[in-house]
Amino acid sequence: MLEFLVVTLASLLAGFVDAIVGGGGLILVPALFGVFPGAAPATLFGTNKGASVWGTAWATLQYSRRVTLPWSALLPAAVAALAGGFLGAWAVTQVSAEGLRRALPFILGAVFLYTLAKKDLGRDHTRHHQGHTEALLASLIGLVIGFYDGFFGPGTGSFFVFLFVRVLGYDFLHASASAKLLNTATNLSALALFAWKGHVWWHYALVMAVANVVGSLLGTRLALKHGAGFVRVFFIVVVGALILKTGWDAFGPAA
Repeated sequence: MLEFLVVTLASLLAGFVDAIVGGGGLILVPALFGVFPGAAPATLFGTNKGASVWGTAWATLQYSRRVTLPWSALLPAAVAALAGGFLGAWAVTQVSAEGLRRALPFILGAVFLYTLAKKDLGRDHTRHHQGHTEALLASLIGLVIGFYDGFFGPGTGSFFVFLFVRVLGYDFLHASASAKLLNTATNLSALALFAWKGHVWWHYALVMAVANVVGSLLGTRLALKHGAGFVRVFFIVVVGALILKTGWDAFGPAA
């Protein structure tokens, strides 16, 4: 019962963070590894996806009711993200992700500093592109970050948010809402692969999924209530935490 309680609470908090700006994996994945240190990593990653996919899907639904989303651009982007996730999952079976693991803290650091320097970044929703151009760029983002999610994964939601803000001109609220759809697609592709390989503990994942949806509901309501400025601040905090976590993983004593 204690194991169920710990991972369920972690899933609730992860859903809350994920719904606002992504980064729920910072909470849930370490919790799973801490509670089940002897389990196969693939099983823990699969169980994480089995819970988190429901939270991101629920957040997408909640955002879509309150925020006007460019579905003509996002739907093909979601398909591209799904394909990218499969390709990334296949690629990680062929080559090592060690180089990316060591580069990631520096990539996130650049995102962090750029966001701090551009104080107006993502405050106003001014779409830079329309029609086929927007759909093409959104699909390219979906494919590249989807591949990254399948290949490695940490910070996927934050990368989606940043690129929607920087490349497409969305404010942080619209970017976060759009990112949820694409993150749902990448989670689905990863979950399908893990489930096919038998790497999901469904008895844990289903309970955690309920908690993840509750956390997602709370996080979505908070983001919608306080708007783009709040999401921007939350984004900076989460990216900062990602830098510390990925830097420790890449260069800490256990690296």
